[in-house]
Amino acid sequence: MSGKRTQWVPDQHGAWAMLTVPYAVGTFLGHPVWLHLPLFVCWLLAYATAFHLQQYVRLRRLSRNPRAAGRHVKPTAVFAGALAVLGVPLLVLRPWLLVAVAAALPCFAVNTLYAWRNRERALVNGLLAVFPACAVLLVALRLGGGTITEGVVPAALCFLYFAGTVLYVKTMIRERRNRRYLYGSIAYHAAALACAALLLPMAAVLFSCFLLRAAVLPGRRLRVRTVGMVELACSAGLLTLLLSFS
Repeated sequence: MSGKRTQWVPDQHGAWAMLTVPYAVGTFLGHPVWLHLPLFVCWLLAYATAFHLQQYVRLRRLSRNPRAAGRHVKPTAVFAGALAVLGVPLLVLRPWLLVAVAAALPCFAVNTLYAWRNRERALVNGLLAVFPACAVLLVALRLGGGTITEGVVPAALCFLYFAGTVLYVKTMIRERRNRRYLYGSIAYHAAALACAALLLPMAAVLFSCFLLRAAVLPGRRLRVRTVGMVELACSAGLLTLLLSFS
């Protein structure tokens, strides 16, 4: 039973913080309403649908085993069906959400193209996925009666952090022997620290910690679980910082 469940749940564990932190910030910076709950479920269903669809597209092109792609058909259909059942009433109640959906489609299309080309781990592809994940903060904030202007700084800080994780995690796992990635990650985090300090001076301490971990931890042969726990702590710190806006 657990094996079947594993096949349904997307295995990109690092994505969950990116899906939840900006949404939570947008929800609680505004005024939480009951519609935030179904919208959050739709957000997760959209991610799961996109994940399985892109895996189907990738494996259908590359794998000689038809079952490899076929095992993603049912999850795609179930998640997409649930998304439609829950999402259509939301769009009827809040038609402006169509604008948010339309804005996310180009990123989804490019991510799907990268999946078709079997280049999901490409740096550009990872950075593109960060855009809608952080922009959902603005959607959640607007749903609670807030304004886009109020969410610009928190969304920008989310992007600065999560874009950095794309680089940092590569230096810890897939590109751990690539010095160019390491130097690029350190340079990015230094620039992100400067930008964050300009946007919100009190963010400088937290982003200094992000820079420190990007400079010190690569090369220390940490377990993947440990890398994940560090990122969980960093995400919790970001969430705490941004909720101080409220």
